[in-house]
Amino acid sequence: MANTLTGIRLLLVVPVAWALAFPNFMSAPLLLVLITVGILTDYFDGIVARATNMASAKGQLFDHCTDFFFVAAGLTGIANIGLVSPILPLLIAIAFSQYVLDSYFLFNQKQLRMSFLGRWNGIFYFLPLIMISVSRLESVAEIQENIESIVALVNYLLIVSTVASIIDRGLAPLRE
Repeated sequence: MANTLTGIRLLLVVPVAWALAFPNFMSAPLLLVLITVGILTDYFDGIVARATNMASAKGQLFDHCTDFFFVAAGLTGIANIGLVSPILPLLIAIAFSQYVLDSYFLFNQKQLRMSFLGRWNGIFYFLPLIMISVSRLESVAEIQENIESIVALVNYLLIVSTVASIIDRGLAPLRE
């Protein structure tokens, strides 16, 4: 069941990214629903896995890879229309690769080795997706520019925090 929830999120990657890149592809309410489903499946897949004693390192890797694809593709869609820097999804790809590679190869663990900053970045990467989908709703059309300005600020904060996470993870072996 947990992997099914993660699989649902994986199936949403392309339509969500496409809708973010091309605003007329789907209605704003539908986009918001799909992003909400993505977030809810991310929240509940781990809970379900632990509750059913099905939690595993492979399941965790599937979950985190799917999260990466979901947010990186969504942010790339937003970068396509100029509302976030294309540097952000690129940095996320670097940070995620570093996360996987150092967990399995540098620290020789059999599961992902999370960091405090990386975990919070992973959560906040969903924020621009939510904000852009909300900004497209007719009911908030009068404040769309304000929301987009906040997205620009969030973009820069996420760039800084992602670079900090990459540096922190790079220095972790020296502290061990």
